[in-house]
Amino acid sequence: SSGINAEYGDPRNVLLRGTQLDKAKELLQLYREKKEPAGVTDEQVFAAKKMYESAFHPETQQKMFLPGRMSFQVPGNMTITGLMMTYYRTTPAVLFWQWVNQSFNAVVNYTNRSGKSDIPESLLLKSYVAATSCAVGVAVGLNKATSKLPPLVGRLVPFAAVASANCVNIPMMRQSELTGGVDVLDENGEVVGQSKAAAKSAITQVTFSRILMATPGMALTPVIMNALDTKTKLFKGRAWLAAPVQVGIIGFILTFATPLACAVFEQNSSIAVSKVEENIQQKLRESNSTAQYLTFNKGL
Repeated sequence: SSGINAEYGDPRNVLLRGTQLDKAKELLQLYREKKEPAGVTDEQVFAAKKMYESAFHPETQQKMFLPGRMSFQVPGNMTITGLMMTYYRTTPAVLFWQWVNQSFNAVVNYTNRSGKSDIPESLLLKSYVAATSCAVGVAVGLNKATSKLPPLVGRLVPFAAVASANCVNIPMMRQSELTGGVDVLDENGEVVGQSKAAAKSAITQVTFSRILMATPGMALTPVIMNALDTKTKLFKGRAWLAAPVQVGIIGFILTFATPLACAVFEQNSSIAVSKVEENIQQKLRESNSTAQYLTFNKGL
């Protein structure tokens, strides 16, 4: 199965109707069974695969909740991030927008969790509360600490809050994988065990790629906005312009940043056999496997 690539994050996939997605799933199923209708071209199969992968979970094959799909990341993120970075000066605005952002993140994390791990609702709630508290705490604290510093520093506060929250949210949300491990597969695609070492690697990679995904939009946009504000006086007497301009800049940057950040890590990741648990190594030795690496789905 292909690794995650630019297609996952293509925002045009948000516009696909349920019937189109179901037809794509059906065509792929027929293609796998070599029963596809006569005259179906490779292009049509490839297009169906792109549609299917944008909307169905790779392990459970269930259709994912629309706001949680990677294709919704650009429109959802640009709107929330743009507003969060426009209204960052007052504590009520910080509380509200950091809360909205963490609610959106929680939906994305839940929708893209690794398929085998059934996350109890109580844990979802705890992770969500912890991440929101962390984001709000960092944002309010840094706002106070940077109030005497140049305006650009203040504009970067939301990014620090979002990065900190990711480091709390993703490991908490997926702690069942850290305690129970994730399925690791040999070169034939057979599950050879559940590895906690692979789970740790998966969660570290996902946290890093999420922060990487936010960096261009949240670190470049403040610099651009600050320049527009100080050098062009664009917003003088037109304060209402700041939000749409900021949302537009972030949307433009995210269109390129999301697929790049997703592509940094394949969805199917690998781990050296020497790094997994002894019981899995033992099992491989007993079956005379020559595998040097095992693969696992790291989630997004």
